[in-house]
Amino acid sequence: MSGSDYEAGDINTIAGGQVEDDIEDEPEDYEDGDVNAVREDSEPDVDDMVGNRSDESTPVAVLTYLAKSLSDEPEAVVIEAEQRRGSVVLRVHVAPEDMGRVIGRRGRTAQAIRTLVAAAGARDGTQVSVDIVDD
Repeated sequence: MSGSDYEAGDINTIAGGQVEDDIEDEPEDYEDGDVNAVREDSEPDVDDMVGNRSDESTPVAVLTYLAKSLSDEPEAVVIEAEQRRGSVVLRVHVAPEDMGRVIGRRGRTAQAIRTLVAAAGARDGTQVSVDIVDD
């Protein structure tokens, strides 16, 4: 393949068949807004990157995201938190039509949700359990 066969959008092609040896010059080619541009002015906020809100704990945010993503009626998802003997119990309410989707076959989806939310709680130093409530 010669350099003239290159078309915009091609992947893993090198124009002219030569690899540049001077990697230090590449950052000058970046423009503001490039995906791989390195911003030296500030550290990224991890919570902002994953979409967590600062007024909501991580386990609640994870459960909210998962329940709303699985539901056909995300506006019907309601999560209640209750302190119980040093741990937090999260009760999730979904529309009746979404109950089977949130529980999954043999409860596998529900168990996966419980595992993820518990891991998010462990990150915050909190023991968390999830109850899926049938209204």
